[in-house]
Amino acid sequence: MGKKDKSKGNTVVNALEEAGYISDDMLKKIQQDNKEAGQRIDEVLVDEGFVSEDDVLNALANQMGMEVIDLSEIEVDTEALKQVPPKVAKQFRVFPVNYEDGTLTIAISDPLNVQVVDDVKRILSVPVETVVAPEKDIELMLRRYYEKNEIKSIISKEVETETDKVREEERDRKIKRMEIAGEEGEEESTEPVVRYIDQLLQKAYHDRASDVHIEPQKHGLLVRFRVDGVCHTVPAPPKSLQKMVISRLKVMSGMDPAEKRIPQDGRIKLTIDGRDLDLRVSSLPAIYGESVVMRILDQSSVLLGLGDVGFLPDSIRTFEQLISTPNGVILMTGPTGSGKTTTLYSALSTINTPEKKIITVEHPVEYQLEGINQMQVNHEIGLGFAAGLKAMLRQSPDVIMVGEIRDLETAESAVEAALTGHLVFSTLHTNDAPSAPARLVDMGIKPFLVASGLQAVIAQRLVRRICNACREEYEPKEEELAEFGKSRKELGDRKLVRGTGCDKCSGTGYRGRTAIHEILVMKPVIRQMIVRNESASRIKKKAVQMGMRTLRMDGWEKIILGMTSTQEVLKITQND
Repeated sequence: MGKKDKSKGNTVVNALEEAGYISDDMLKKIQQDNKEAGQRIDEVLVDEGFVSEDDVLNALANQMGMEVIDLSEIEVDTEALKQVPPKVAKQFRVFPVNYEDGTLTIAISDPLNVQVVDDVKRILSVPVETVVAPEKDIELMLRRYYEKNEIKSIISKEVETETDKVREEERDRKIKRMEIAGEEGEEESTEPVVRYIDQLLQKAYHDRASDVHIEPQKHGLLVRFRVDGVCHTVPAPPKSLQKMVISRLKVMSGMDPAEKRIPQDGRIKLTIDGRDLDLRVSSLPAIYGESVVMRILDQSSVLLGLGDVGFLPDSIRTFEQLISTPNGVILMTGPTGSGKTTTLYSALSTINTPEKKIITVEHPVEYQLEGINQMQVNHEIGLGFAAGLKAMLRQSPDVIMVGEIRDLETAESAVEAALTGHLVFSTLHTNDAPSAPARLVDMGIKPFLVASGLQAVIAQRLVRRICNACREEYEPKEEELAEFGKSRKELGDRKLVRGTGCDKCSGTGYRGRTAIHEILVMKPVIRQMIVRNESASRIKKKAVQMGMRTLRMDGWEKIILGMTSTQEVLKITQND
């Protein structure tokens, strides 16, 4: 094995020298420095940063007379996919690129591994040509194109056995056993339902889904992924597996599988591709069975910077000034699923230092932050937001985050905390930022207390990002620009951008999401208007005159930057 490794190392070094990536002097120095360590020279070159893995791949491919391709740029050949079964593709880590005139072209990551090519030829019994692609790109394509087929395969195999009465009776017994025994019902891990759920969750993660919806219908199950805020249907198991699928998920998330009359909540912790995921699971009784929704929380996403959340440079400066103030209430507003909590977590991460004591009360705790004390609401024992907030104040905090202000008691406690020297973050459900002060007054807070305690209100919405792989410029129509109060003359020679739809974005023209914001800062004139109990529309008009960008105006800035489209912004903003 050692000889083989050494031989490969020498081949890589020769290829790098031949391609001009390294010089004789560099090689001699590395060999001298590495004499005692015994590590392969090509590995040292990569580890020390003299060459990259892509350089190695290009050099080897060039020496072997093979082409290096970018898999993200190719149009996948469905005939080629049919030629290579999932088991073969995954075992040998190859991806079929093209099938033409009876010859199959596959992508491999190691040009020196001729054994892989020979094995694939032997198993498939077709002539095979090879191209080279990075290993990580091949891995990504295998997930994207083969996981869905595996789910279909699991489902179709189970459907084929539906006519077998004995298997039907055995399945019914297992359903009952799982419902009664809880975790003991998981005795056969090879059951199709277990494999189906495992594949479903992996595919949801790889497809960047934020939610998985499993909804019983009259004649079957409806399974959908929410990707970039839009639901997409995926293959579903037959109706006869409904009870087993839902029971399995309830057991995994710590719910009571025998209780079907009331809604339940639970959690599932998973690790996929080395990433720690938290699934927040909710079950809801419906007329055709229990509906289950799983919210996928990626622990790494909370570490986003303010720019990654979607703030423009000037908004970042404003927000950083706001969160560095010693006291006051900073509210995030917007509907459920608009990213309010993620933005607040990013703010807390920004100011989280050993000098500051930060405590949160949430329902539930979605992400766990190092160095921050997080408390979860428990209504069954009387621990709500208001009670949690009062308890937190006895812990001498500098910064407080309250998951949501939804009643007078919580609102009063938050304002009082701000007036006694604490910085308070929270969320509120309003249509825009200027409506927040009026909402607090409606709750029962006196206008002068709202004006004194409130520091700023940030409204947020999520819009889909235009896919980088299929973006194109176009000339917008006058009526399209008129929605933003703009004209072709104002736009000049500048063009807008849209996505045409490609394989990378599943034909939608969008990939990923960003946020648009409306930041209302409590300047003296705005505070006076709140004390006078003036309307939200008048406050908004005055704030815009003083430089506030509305949600639609902020959306227009992101349209001009080519980040999103006019349709996305118009869909979620009101006319200013």
